[in-house]
Amino acid sequence: MSLEIKHLDHIYSQGSPFEFVALKDINVTIEDGEFIGLIGHTGSGKSTLIQHLNGLIEPTGGTVYLDGQDIFTQNKKQLIQTRHTVGLVFQYPEHQLFEETVARDVAFGPKNLGLPEDEIQRRVHDSIRMVGLDYDEVSEKSPFELSGGQMRRVAIAGVLAMEPKVLILDEPTAGLDPRGRDEILNQIAALHREKGNTVILVSHSMEDVGRLADRILVMYHGQKMFFDTPANVFGHVEELERIGLAAPQITYLLHRLKSQFPEIRDDIFTVEAARDEINRVLGGSHHV
Repeated sequence: MSLEIKHLDHIYSQGSPFEFVALKDINVTIEDGEFIGLIGHTGSGKSTLIQHLNGLIEPTGGTVYLDGQDIFTQNKKQLIQTRHTVGLVFQYPEHQLFEETVARDVAFGPKNLGLPEDEIQRRVHDSIRMVGLDYDEVSEKSPFELSGGQMRRVAIAGVLAMEPKVLILDEPTAGLDPRGRDEILNQIAALHREKGNTVILVSHSMEDVGRLADRILVMYHGQKMFFDTPANVFGHVEELERIGLAAPQITYLLHRLKSQFPEIRDDIFTVEAARDEINRVLGGSHHV
């Protein structure tokens, strides 16, 4: 499903001494099936923006269109459906786990949709599988017996069981160790390939969004700074550094190597692509 954000503004505590402009004239179109990275420092407007995308927050000005439908002109029933269509996984979603077993927790959303029992069971089984867990192994366990990374996956499975057409993940790897972080991200990438749904990943990791995203939206002080391919966004290294962000570390390495090997490309931002480029330039005589 496509999302069109048009002239979106949001002001907290408008008209009071505590007035704060969180979003200012955001114009972005996200195409059906795109994988979008959303980056920016704390206070840049990322969380405020994503909460507009399924109607959790109403705009001060402008609007959001989901497949051409203005979500803020919908009646209550239509807005509830939009929130099923646009699934939002908040930071530390495992804090929202509450049921006695993994299967019951994942089933909570589908049950609230009033689905027949066989459809609920199918969604529970499929969602647990999609996040890389073994259904037979974990379904009857308490979610609180699992590791932190597994609990995070169960929480994500609960959103997936609603079968959203748009999946928004707000820092889904926050607080995880490197192995758990890589496992979660690889599973999200695999899910995107399998389902072809629209994914919006909020992250502080330039490496992660550079590797996964089709396009990156950079937010700064409530405004859109860049919205382009990773190669084009990370080509603005000086501008990113000026707002406290950076290109992926591998990009800096290639910039340094370029002084010795002018023919090397320095518009690369993944380790795999950098390895291939270095091997190409060195003629295969020195392997990375």
